[in-house]
Amino acid sequence: MGLEPVRDVRVRVDMGVCELIELYRNIHGFSASSLGEALDILSEGLAASDVRILSFTGNLVATGLRGVLAQLAGSGLFNVVFTTTGAVDHDIARAVGGVYFKGSFDVDDVELKRRGFQRLGNIFIPVDSYGPLIEKFTRELVERALKVKDRWGSYELLKMAGEMLRDENSILWNAYRSGCEVFVPGWPDGSWGTSLFMESQRLGGLTVDYFIDMKRLSDIFFTSRKAAALIVGGGISKHHTIWWAQFKEGLDYTVYITTALEYDGSLSGARPREAVSWGKIKAGSMYTVVYGDATIILPIIASCILSKLKRNVYI
Repeated sequence: MGLEPVRDVRVRVDMGVCELIELYRNIHGFSASSLGEALDILSEGLAASDVRILSFTGNLVATGLRGVLAQLAGSGLFNVVFTTTGAVDHDIARAVGGVYFKGSFDVDDVELKRRGFQRLGNIFIPVDSYGPLIEKFTRELVERALKVKDRWGSYELLKMAGEMLRDENSILWNAYRSGCEVFVPGWPDGSWGTSLFMESQRLGGLTVDYFIDMKRLSDIFFTSRKAAALIVGGGISKHHTIWWAQFKEGLDYTVYITTALEYDGSLSGARPREAVSWGKIKAGSMYTVVYGDATIILPIIASCILSKLKRNVYI
């Protein structure tokens, strides 16, 4: 069978991140080997693919991981982002001065609400650092957009938003300046989407047409040669990634980072091999799942990938 024996490893106090991943590869059991596989897949896939996708969920953008996601969006390694309106909300709010706080899961939420906070896991978000800031920014965005035209794809509006934000830790700003296009299929499902609707009612004339996004996505995927994806979390951003990939006969390189399991049949918990049956991931292609919290795993993978591929022009 050509089996390789398990070898005990030892750490050094001066180990680099890429060395740490190699250490995990040699540890092998149980999830440790997945980090090494993910590094191999991304190293080859991002170098070989013309479509390079970063997909992630909005909750992560409320944490300090926002800065890492901004680095990746601005690095030139990725040219397509799929995410949620929550990600846009948190990115805008924090880019224009909103301050989020380190909190706790174990808290009296009634008391927290009384004190003017909203809780996302163990992150405390002041009411004034969220909705009002997003609404004010969106008003300025819509006023600017209407001077150009009245019918917009949401990805076009997000490109304009990125140009306006100019925050080094903003995902939208970094995506804008690196030419990475951001797609939010569930754009109405959050403060930014609702604010767009409200401003369209106030000013009149603005129409958000997701068919414009879909036309752009069809141009990207129907003509692509190879596609690689780093998919962090599940939900609509994960599904939109693999859904569009089926139109080029599936992803060629795929890494999932997730805490979800497949036992309940959920899309978020579905493993890559299930996507193979739908034609969303190519049969015989390179793929793996890294199980665990993205706030721990993604910085390790990102640091090594950025180092190996040396695509850090915008960092």
